[in-house]
Amino acid sequence: MKAVQFKEFGGPEVLQYVDLEQPKPSGREVVLDVKAIGVNFADTARREGQYVVETKLPFIPGAEVAGVVAEVGPDVKHVKVGDRVVTLIESKGYAEYTLTHEKTLIPIPEGVDFETAVALPLQGLSAYHILKTMGRLEEGETVLVHAAAGGVGTIAVQLAKIFGVGKIIATASTDEKLQHAKNMGATHLVNYTQEGWEQEVLDLTDGEGVDVALEMVGGDIFKQTLKCLAPFGRLVIYGVASRVQPKLNPSYLMGKNQSVIGFFLPQIMRKQELFQQSLKELLTYLQTGQLKLTIGGVYELSEAQKVHELLEGRQTKGKLVLKP
Repeated sequence: MKAVQFKEFGGPEVLQYVDLEQPKPSGREVVLDVKAIGVNFADTARREGQYVVETKLPFIPGAEVAGVVAEVGPDVKHVKVGDRVVTLIESKGYAEYTLTHEKTLIPIPEGVDFETAVALPLQGLSAYHILKTMGRLEEGETVLVHAAAGGVGTIAVQLAKIFGVGKIIATASTDEKLQHAKNMGATHLVNYTQEGWEQEVLDLTDGEGVDVALEMVGGDIFKQTLKCLAPFGRLVIYGVASRVQPKLNPSYLMGKNQSVIGFFLPQIMRKQELFQQSLKELLTYLQTGQLKLTIGGVYELSEAQKVHELLEGRQTKGKLVLKP
């Protein structure tokens, strides 16, 4: 089978399009005939050796996969050959075939194609649990969503609307991206490349601040976002796209009973009841049209280098998908 792997850390050029042996299932394992692969910033962090956990070389990236069950192990009970499924795995998604445990598989609803389904697991589950599980978002509250035209941001804006928040303040770097966030349901728009944007957020909340903020940039953006928090506000960190680790004086949080919370999706994945229930809920939103996913482009697996360059160039909108 064809796959994309890297044997050293570095830029997109270290990604190699190679021939590897097709995996074989045992026990409750399932081999998927991969039809679509989601591309994420986590993949670029893996490639650079900057991921939250260790990346052992050689490594095949790719956590989001949609496809058809091609082969099952002898102990598999809940899926069969030919089933259309989507899953979130630890790695080895950038391939024509991949191996996973049957318990990770979620059926793709009728009418949902592979490219749309694969755009949901990582970013959909992240947005869902950042808002609900970690951010403890309640109906009527105000939420600040950075990079609101990106994968997690686009879904977070829509979910916040579904969850019944009062104000959804979306930030992005261009007018086009801000308009996209508005189309997704944002009630207020802020360009965070302009000086003093944090004061604009405070003005939009009558000086009170936001109840929940989603932050994945790091550096100065983290410090400015902290200034936007209301009393009892929760700032959820789910990435450091700038690669600049922010510094925090914990006593700063005491005056207004504020919280800074870390989010790492693999911890959610270890709690099957959280993972299964929330992904099924998200797929229902998708099937009923409450949730719309933006596909920024579909590319051949052999174009993985180019896709990583596009993602890191921040000129994309929506989800980038690879197709074997």
